[in-house]
Amino acid sequence: MTSLVAAETGSRVKVWVWRIAFLAAVLLQLYGVYAPREAGPHVGLPQVDKLAHCFLFAAVAFTGWKVGVPVWWLLGALVANAVVSELVQHWVLPQRDGDPFDALADLAGVALGAWLGSRVVRRTP
Repeated sequence: MTSLVAAETGSRVKVWVWRIAFLAAVLLQLYGVYAPREAGPHVGLPQVDKLAHCFLFAAVAFTGWKVGVPVWWLLGALVANAVVSELVQHWVLPQRDGDPFDALADLAGVALGAWLGSRVVRRTP
């Protein structure tokens, strides 16, 4: 009986850890794409921001899939956000510029996160 309670408690903790990770990924991604100034340090490597875009969107897609957000809602919202965020950067945020290649990196991140999420969730009991 004690091992069942411990397993159930451990399971609940895991669920909350994944939920917190999802919330953190969403907040970081929203800050990264909607901050008035470009987020993050300038590292001097050309096109490194594309990796950041890909990683941010992949993290949200993966953790969202892991916590059980309905997949079509999750992926639809991320694809819409990839396009809308670049339009907002171009038209609304004067110190940012919309870049179609950033949107492509975002979409690649959505695809990567969804692929990883589908692989991991399918394997977990």
